[in-house]
Amino acid sequence: MRPTLDSPFARNNVDPAVLCPGIGQGKHDGEPLTVSIAQSTTFYREGVGSNPQHQYSRVSNPTVATLEDALGQLELAPPALCFSTGLAAETALFLAVLRAGDHVLCGRSVYGGTVRLLREVLPDLGIDTTFVDTTNVDAVREAVRPNTKLLFIETPSNPVLEVSDIRAIAEIARYSGALLAVDNTFQTAALQQPLDLGADISVYSTTKFIDGHSVALGGALVSRDPALLERIRFVRKCTGAIQTPFNAWATINGLKTLPLRLSSQSKTAAAIASWLDGHPTIARVHYPGLHTDGAHALAERQHTGTHTGLEPCHGAVLSFELRGGLGAARALAERLDLCSLVEHVGSVQTLVTHSATMTHADVPAEQRRDCGIADGLLRLSVGLEPAGAIIADLERALGLVPAEDFHEEVSACNPA
Repeated sequence: MRPTLDSPFARNNVDPAVLCPGIGQGKHDGEPLTVSIAQSTTFYREGVGSNPQHQYSRVSNPTVATLEDALGQLELAPPALCFSTGLAAETALFLAVLRAGDHVLCGRSVYGGTVRLLREVLPDLGIDTTFVDTTNVDAVREAVRPNTKLLFIETPSNPVLEVSDIRAIAEIARYSGALLAVDNTFQTAALQQPLDLGADISVYSTTKFIDGHSVALGGALVSRDPALLERIRFVRKCTGAIQTPFNAWATINGLKTLPLRLSSQSKTAAAIASWLDGHPTIARVHYPGLHTDGAHALAERQHTGTHTGLEPCHGAVLSFELRGGLGAARALAERLDLCSLVEHVGSVQTLVTHSATMTHADVPAEQRRDCGIADGLLRLSVGLEPAGAIIADLERALGLVPAEDFHEEVSACNPA
């Protein structure tokens, strides 16, 4: 079932800021205020042939189901399907909808693990993938084949924050008889609603902003198509990739503060991006909230603030390329103090990542260059610290980078 604005799941002023804090809260006399952990592998049966909702935790679990209900509600969809990791969710999606001989059209700028899965695993199953610039709608249309069954995009993309037009690409998918999956990990349903824009599936690494505290691995798929969800549920049952009860419980607790965190982090990210954009050592800044960003107008239409009419928020992730390339990027990353060098986004702490050698190290160098992942690029996941404190840390560290490191040639693809 394709989502439409007049469907049973049409948006009705669901505000994540209202929904999230009460997830799993007891509503009857004497019930706990927070959700309990059903840390059990199996569940009691009254008799042979009984069919309770939960029977074995590889198939379903009460704590996981609470998280799934909440994630579905955030997108006015049936309960989501939760997985052990974001890549486990993507794997289940691919196994559920693709067969030998099928073709995937994927954005050129997506998470490195997605590229690895599509390039190095799916070909052995007879599934071919083309990577395309999904910011160019005409290029997407021209790359569709008769056997294209899935369009997979990430917007804003990782790590260069390219913004793709979900509504336009959804129309291409619909016309071609293919499904559209949108990796919405950076924005989450609090800041972007892919299903409202015509996508068939929202894809998440809940490890990132949804958990928000760097404590629980997880992934999720959200759709308004019951038959598609049932097929993916069957694949999850067969592969055993469901999320654990404890990680689901930790993720629920993180989800409660998601709208508040992302609102604050987005404002801070915008301030940092503006400061970096005018710094003499920075060659370019990628952040859709900047008015100098070519995708700013599309981001303003596609991203949301809350569902109460506030101005759009553009997320807590930005990236920037230093003049001098790898040497300058390494020197800066190793001199930061408040900002931690890790391979991660979405935490309450501010995190910095060197994408070329970390998250996208397995992506072929040519593809990295094509999508703007230069050796001098650093990705910043903004935490809850004050903007002034993060900027002070960046300014101090930039001042410690040896001057000669800024004199190397900037390794850039697609120069402005």
